[in-house]
Amino acid sequence: MRESNVLIVEDDKEIREGIKIYLQSQGYRVFQAADGIEGLQIIEEEDIHLAIVDIMMPRMDGIRMTIKLRENHDFPVLMLSAKSEETDKVMGLNIGADDYITKPFTPMELLARVNSHLRRYWRFMERLETKDHVYVIGGLEINEETVEVSVDGIPVKLTPIEYKILLLLAKNPGRVFSAEEIYERVWNERAINTDTVMVHVRRIREKIELNPKEPKYLKVVWGVGYKIEKQP
Repeated sequence: MRESNVLIVEDDKEIREGIKIYLQSQGYRVFQAADGIEGLQIIEEEDIHLAIVDIMMPRMDGIRMTIKLRENHDFPVLMLSAKSEETDKVMGLNIGADDYITKPFTPMELLARVNSHLRRYWRFMERLETKDHVYVIGGLEINEETVEVSVDGIPVKLTPIEYKILLLLAKNPGRVFSAEEIYERVWNERAINTDTVMVHVRRIREKIELNPKEPKYLKVVWGVGYKIEKQP
């Protein structure tokens, strides 16, 4: 796992120091704050990868701090509370926390949660770093580096020409390409008979669409051409 920076936001100095010592012994770089205001300041100054945030704190509590940090940051947030009521847990998760730990907790339990969330966080970040050659439209994913296509995680086998057509459209979701333009870009020659484009498009739809007659991804704009539909 990469070197990770963990922020502890807890008004109880003894608890804060105890968590710090334990996490440092496991190789984490640790920052400390006594309330939400201090925590947000550290987040703006340092590259934080996970925050452990107490709910009940002076000046700014953990709920308000988490709401504020979620405006600009996606790293994992683990909430601490001396209360065990279900409403506190639900509130914390609803406003953007990733996990909830009730005091008192054991160092081993806290470490297991921290390790688990950071593993998922770094896997997510690694996928983002490779997205330059991966095109994702809803459940359709095209990896230009590995020349692989999948729909909802299921591999799809395309011919080289089918792949080139789909990749061209996927790189430009929402844009309509005429059959002539598709032919010239994929075959690298002047379009004379574009019927072959229509045939290839039909075959692609049969492979990537659950219902080719009501396509979700590859759509025809009648009289104009073809496009990959943008997905929310």
